[in-house]
Amino acid sequence: MKIRSSIYFVTLLLCFFVTSLKSQSIYEPVDISKVESSLKEMGKMWTFDAVPLDYFEKEYGFRLGEEWLDETMKSALQFGNGCSAAFVSADGLIMTNHHCGRGILPSLSPEGKDYLRDGYYANTLADEIKTPNMFVDQLLVIEDITKEVLDAMKTGATDKEKVQKRDEKITEIEKKNSEKSGLICKVVELYNGGKYSLYYYKRYTDIRLVMSPDFQIASTGWDWDNFTYPRYELDFMFFRAYENDKPVQTEHFFKFSKNGAQEGEPIFVIGRPGSTQRLISSAELEYFRDKDYKFRLTFFNEIYKAYFELFQTHPERNSELLNLVMGWGNARKSFAGRFMALRDEFVMAKKRDFEKNLRAKIDAEPELKKKYSHVWDAVKNSLDEKRKYADEDAAYTLPNFGQIKPVYFIIAERVIKYAEQMKLDEAKRDSNYIGKKLVTTIAGIFPEGIDIELQTKLVRAFADYQTSILGIDNQLMQKIYVGKKGDEAAQSALNNSLLTSKEKVNELLKKTPDEILNSDDSFIYFLRNTQSRLLEVRAEISEINATLAVLNQLLGEAGSTVYGDKIPPDATSTLRISDGKIQGYEYNGTIAPGKTTFFGLYDRWNSFGKKAYPWGLHPRWQKIPEGLDLSVPIGFASTNDIVGGNSGSSIINKNREVIGLAHDGNLESLAGDFIFLESSNRTVATDSWGLMESLKHVFNTERLVKELENGKM
Repeated sequence: MKIRSSIYFVTLLLCFFVTSLKSQSIYEPVDISKVESSLKEMGKMWTFDAVPLDYFEKEYGFRLGEEWLDETMKSALQFGNGCSAAFVSADGLIMTNHHCGRGILPSLSPEGKDYLRDGYYANTLADEIKTPNMFVDQLLVIEDITKEVLDAMKTGATDKEKVQKRDEKITEIEKKNSEKSGLICKVVELYNGGKYSLYYYKRYTDIRLVMSPDFQIASTGWDWDNFTYPRYELDFMFFRAYENDKPVQTEHFFKFSKNGAQEGEPIFVIGRPGSTQRLISSAELEYFRDKDYKFRLTFFNEIYKAYFELFQTHPERNSELLNLVMGWGNARKSFAGRFMALRDEFVMAKKRDFEKNLRAKIDAEPELKKKYSHVWDAVKNSLDEKRKYADEDAAYTLPNFGQIKPVYFIIAERVIKYAEQMKLDEAKRDSNYIGKKLVTTIAGIFPEGIDIELQTKLVRAFADYQTSILGIDNQLMQKIYVGKKGDEAAQSALNNSLLTSKEKVNELLKKTPDEILNSDDSFIYFLRNTQSRLLEVRAEISEINATLAVLNQLLGEAGSTVYGDKIPPDATSTLRISDGKIQGYEYNGTIAPGKTTFFGLYDRWNSFGKKAYPWGLHPRWQKIPEGLDLSVPIGFASTNDIVGGNSGSSIINKNREVIGLAHDGNLESLAGDFIFLESSNRTVATDSWGLMESLKHVFNTERLVKELENGKM
């Protein structure tokens, strides 16, 4: 009886108290009914035209000047379309993450060399390798154009027209100012459209590889350590910008600090965080939890499993598959962390309280109430409508990116197009389905060199993804996968297909168009029974999304009107400055140190049996290099606010010296898509001291070391 009573009592406590690793110590239970929000939870990603100087002075004891901010802004770079970077010498030397640039290494490697596996170093300027299609953008000017855009939106009669008028005005502004300035101009939407800024960029297109470390040291821990801390990797890479075949000369760059930063010292991440959604309603967060993010996580997990299995089975294809495994592993864990946050009642309670407080402030002012009070209910109603279409939209969509769409669906699309064209009189057909071109078109329906093993795994991935949404008993799923899951489902679909060989396809094409279109082939049947419905679903969702865009803009206006510069705008893949300090935190019932050292690198390698995966070491590291002090810090965790896109961001001190290079956040930071909780949200970075020591004692890059130390060649 006592045991039962004790269990009952503990159960009551668990129902009443919720402990969140994202929020605080595990030894301090949280009463969800008493959770309150704070404006600090909106984060610290400040735009350079609205840095809260008074806050910085109060928080850190010194005031940033306009010259400091201007120099900092112009030293930073946007690296291609996805990462951050910075100039780190007057001669155009660029520093970013290895994982931002490693995708180009296989194509740059000559026969007999593997720059991804072994790294690369240009001993002389002449050895710096041109990298095709790579560019960096330098932000020079920011202008406020809010009134122009909002005035254009007001001319639209419906939500769809308002969005159209907005987009037309943005295109007009970008085109006009790009032509006038000779720079690349981009309109940036802030506060969900409560503010619009015009950013002027100078683009550098001649980018050359200077130095890349070996893959193992740049990614030790692989996808298991992605979004994890403590970490022991040196995730860096150096390039150089050229103009007129000569290194760029720039006054704007970050010099290297001699020994990095100490714990507790104020530091700043300078980079371009991708996107956050901290100003959206709790109703939209619930939609993400129940539909959007749940589906994405399932999809990424299935694709990851397909590529990882292939990677394990075929070590000879290491270079080909490595980036795919790492990329999908990154996507998988990224959405796993966000989904975990959305299911965390502490996080959701915080977001609901923020919303409650904002609504109260809106309702307290008659003018604001008239303009904004309806927004939250209208958002919820729109999302309730969107939920009706979400499952079909997800399950029927076949993404065309990242080598993930099973080839049999592609063949099916071509066969269907052929049959539909053949039903038309020749005069009405597309040119590729007439005369000699028709022969070429038919020959190209079945592609050469299909990787059957990979394609079978991708079919399995889509089968498990689709049945997870629609249910295994769904009529369509039963027809295609006959009530099976996993490998059995894939095999069933393939066994019932006429598209698995060129011979079968050629036989199918001999039939009449109607016989082809009414075929029982798994992939043709799927497309014929989903794609017209998918168009209807997308049309409905498009209307709903237009309404949501307008409502979320009003929501952003409401937030910025009430709180002003007390909260930064959500991240928008544009340059920000984020303040913080190096600091450890509680995790998994223990404490993570603020800094890690080279000792930890060798402990991981030895503890996991010196295996290549996932904590292996390149041969150059396996014997401790002479002169390398293992007590030197290799990485650190800090309270700066970053998200995806900040990879490659320089971390500087108040003297504008590089003390680190951001490469990830910890797992708890993935909640940062929606909320910033400083108690456990951490930026994870390579320490500049450890980076420099590796250049001196391991990679022996004397020319590069001198340039970093002197700030010029």
